[in-house]
Amino acid sequence: MASPGYRELVRAYLDLRWQLDPVAATQAGVGGHDGRLGRFTRSDIKAALAALKATAGALEAVDAEDRADEVDQTAVLNDIRVQIARFEKERPHELNPEFHLTHLLTGLYSLLIRLDQPSEARASALTSRLADVPRFLTDARATVQHPARVFTETALSVAAGGLLLLREAVPAFAATVSPGARAAIEQAAGPARESLDEYSAYVGDELMERASADFAIGRQAFDFRLHYEHALRETASELLRFGERLVADTRAQLEQRAEALAPGTPWRALADRLRADHPTAGGLVELYAAQMDRARAFVVERHLVSIPPGKLEVVATPSFMRPLIPFAAYEPPGAFADDRTGWFYVTVPDSARLRDHCAHEVACTALHEGYPGHHLHFLVMQAQASPVRRVIGSPLTVEGWALYCEQLMADEGFLGRPEELFFQQLHMLWRAVRIVLDVRLHTMGMSVPEAVTYMTDTLGISRPSAESEVRRYCGSPAYQLCYAVGRRELERLREDVRARDGAAFSLRRFHDDVLAYGALPVSLIRWGMGLGESEG
Repeated sequence: MASPGYRELVRAYLDLRWQLDPVAATQAGVGGHDGRLGRFTRSDIKAALAALKATAGALEAVDAEDRADEVDQTAVLNDIRVQIARFEKERPHELNPEFHLTHLLTGLYSLLIRLDQPSEARASALTSRLADVPRFLTDARATVQHPARVFTETALSVAAGGLLLLREAVPAFAATVSPGARAAIEQAAGPARESLDEYSAYVGDELMERASADFAIGRQAFDFRLHYEHALRETASELLRFGERLVADTRAQLEQRAEALAPGTPWRALADRLRADHPTAGGLVELYAAQMDRARAFVVERHLVSIPPGKLEVVATPSFMRPLIPFAAYEPPGAFADDRTGWFYVTVPDSARLRDHCAHEVACTALHEGYPGHHLHFLVMQAQASPVRRVIGSPLTVEGWALYCEQLMADEGFLGRPEELFFQQLHMLWRAVRIVLDVRLHTMGMSVPEAVTYMTDTLGISRPSAESEVRRYCGSPAYQLCYAVGRRELERLREDVRARDGAAFSLRRFHDDVLAYGALPVSLIRWGMGLGESEG
């Protein structure tokens, strides 16, 4: 049992997190913060850093009473260290104008999509956040001074999407609430739109003139994230070698699958040909829903992992959300929300875009996003007694688990058709490429044009698509590698548990034991299970 001091310190840290980032509180289903936006001026961040350091010092002085508490305590301390390093060293609030836009627009968007909350309550919170937009963006203009050019370009794109949200999505939502609530939203939305227009012009004119080519966080900061955010012992250089081997191996396997499917046809040509096989617009949502139901039934039939209660609703994207979700999106239940419903939104496109929903890829998407992937994972996290395991973790485990599930379900026979296995391999090549670009962009001086060329040459995608991807990678250091590296770490852990347990090994019990740690980094899960470091 954790001591009261430990519990109080964890509660204090989470309260501090919600104060610093009220949008994250909304996403987690924590009440009391829905009407606020964060404060990210230099003085605000200085005060937040002091509070974070004080909390870390107090937590370091507490002795955990058992291994489970030690694991959680380490996770919290690492999370604090990453937050401190992010705002002290990487300084996104000063160097990235898109940082402020993403916080703002996520704050508005998260209120629009929380369908588990009453519309009038969301309308009231939305009005408050809209009213705060002019102040928030004025502070952003005073804080961001010398951004990277790629961040500035991304910010302009995000701002354009934000204006669409304010001009279309917000009024569409306002039309669904009472006249009084609608009038309040409309009154606050006008100044918000004007402020966003002004901020966009400031970014495009003044900030673009001062923008530099330097976006990388550097090797030291990158390795720090590897060690503390993901609890990996490897360095950037070691992960690069792994990524390059994975690209070569996966490409060879992809070519073999293409040759078996269509002898003499290059894999890129085959992928293009197969994407012509897609559902009709009218049957798109039903196809995703059917595949998610099939994946859930398959997991139950094969006893792969326990499934907690909680629905997954597969629906057409509501009209007011379509400008925000061009393809599809999964929204998990809040970590502390009473509701246990996850939502998978499918935006039904025109006939020209139906190729993006290739019939041979839907099953893989369904298991990745639904069962036994993200939705099941978030349901298990939400059910944890430990608040740490509900909200603190690493994308190494979140994204790694979903990618691990793709291979698991292929091995078990869910992805049975050769075309499905071909696209699963193509998706794996994409994740391998992300490792290489993540490391090279942030630690080896790779430029944006060089990264775009590498993507187009390796994956065969269009240059505009590659440019969009690379811009995202520049703003999320040490994230893109998490998919494939996380899968590798989970597979290594599984084999070590299998070797330890011998004939008593149970795949279902292994999966249940892993998910009981929420999204904590895999090495902390390994520690909690009483295993040493992997020899892999």
